[in-house]
Amino acid sequence: MLEMPDGSRWVCWDLPHDLSMVGKSRGMVNEILATWGLQCLADDVVLVAGELLANAITYGEPPVSLTLSAGTGELHLQVTDHGPEQPRHLHLSLEAIHGRGLTIVEALAHRSGVTQLPDAQGKTVWARWCLSP
Repeated sequence: MLEMPDGSRWVCWDLPHDLSMVGKSRGMVNEILATWGLQCLADDVVLVAGELLANAITYGEPPVSLTLSAGTGELHLQVTDHGPEQPRHLHLSLEAIHGRGLTIVEALAHRSGVTQLPDAQGKTVWARWCLSP
């Protein structure tokens, strides 16, 4: 974990390409948010982290990384993988068990999106929350 002179904080984990890491990573995110005094966002951020990681590990390719940063009035979470496929919304029936991850992310984060990696195959899926002063 890094803390910059301006008070911003940053942490990044390179994760094994293994679905068992989703639960462990949710715990790590929760712990960091508690350390940063951002428990008020923990439920939403932890759920979004789990959804994005599950997608990256299930549909993407390694390496997979999870980054969390806070500063300048914003909390930023991003998950990067090196798979060629883009995240997409699925048209699901009411009985569908899976496939609502991006909808959940959009409902819980103030902003979200996808950025292509500039020098390699892959993408970063991100979510942001505004921090109250």
